Order: sequence, then C-alpha cells, then structure tokens
Amino acid sequence: MAEIKRCGWCEGDPLYEAYHDHEWGVPVLDDDTLFEFLTLETFQAGLSWITVLRKRNNFRDAFDNFDYRKIAQYKDAKVTELMQNAGIIRNQMKIRAAVTNAREFMKIQEEFGSFSRYIWSFVEGSPIQNDIEDYKTAPATTEISDRLSKDLKKRGFKFVGSTVIYAHMQATGMVNDHEVDCFRHKPVKKLGQKVKLL
Repeated sequence: MAEIKRCGWCEGDPLYEAYHDHEWGVPVLDDDTLFEFLTLETFQAGLSWITVLRKRNNFRDAFDNFDYRKIAQYKDAKVTELMQNAGIIRNQMKIRAAVTNAREFMKIQEEFGSFSRYIWSFVEGSPIQNDIEDYKTAPATTEISDRLSKDLKKRGFKFVGSTVIYAHMQATGMVNDHEVDCFRHKPVKKLGQKVKLL
C-alpha cells in the first residue's frame, strides 16, 4: 500500500493526522462549529495547535459543548471554576474572552442572520484556493485576515489577532492551504467549489 502524502505540519502524530485528514480545510458553514473553532483558536494564541487539540474534549466538557448561548451567560463564579480545571488551558484572560466573544457572536447573528454569513462575506462566500508547495511558505496573515481581525476587534472580540484569524480561516476551509501534493488538496478544493454563500 502506497504511503499517503500529507501536509508536513501534521506528520508523525496520530491525533494531528486524523484532524488534518478529516477536518482541516473542510468548509464549515454552521455557526456552532464556527464558534467552537474560533474559541479553540483564541486559546491557541501563543501556543501550538496540537496542545489545544489534545485538550479539545476537555474544553467541550468544560464549556458546555461550546454552546455560545450558555457561555454568554457565564458569571465570575464559572470563570473561577474553569480556572481550577486542569484539563483546559487555564488563562483567565482567554476564559473571559470566550464569554465576551460568545456575546459578540450573537450580536453578529442578529445583524447578519448568521455568523457564517458574516465571516464568509470576507472571502465573497467561496473558499480561496491556494497552491501551497510547502506548508512553511504558507502565509501567517493576509490582507483578508487583517481586515477580518480588525472588524472583529472593533465589534469587541478578544484574542482575534490576524494570525489567529488566518489559522481560523485555514481550519474552517475559508482558504485551502493544503500542500498541492497532499492527498487532501484536491478533495478539499472540490468541496470548496460547491460553496457559494453569497
């Protein structure tokens, strides 16, 4: 059996490879999943993605399955409780940011009908298809992630710098940054060609 060619960044770790093979770059259109990824990305700030992935199930348990309606209601007592949870990343500013972001997330839903419609408008409703030869040459930020980051910050979101936002765009398929010789590049490209939101 021929060896599968994957993007270099995930090779060698079964959890990373499974995430790469099944989730990374697949267009995400539903608000619940978009909020989960956005929350995980904000906790990743300054850390590696594998660190967050290994704690993902703990985060789900701790944060009411990423139900932004519930998270938006969290009070100080809940923040204190989360700070004592060794299974997650215990950063008080990031925990409080998750609560703030949940509230702002719902405001965007009210304004645009869905968060998905809002965020996908930055790529005109269809994924950007890149031809990355080596993941090390992929950008950390782009003009679009700069604009999106700026707009989210203006709306009150926290921990949404351009690097965090570009990682979010890659994860949720707003951009296809699979290496061209990766076995997922073409399937993800096909999925992206079916997405026409606007």
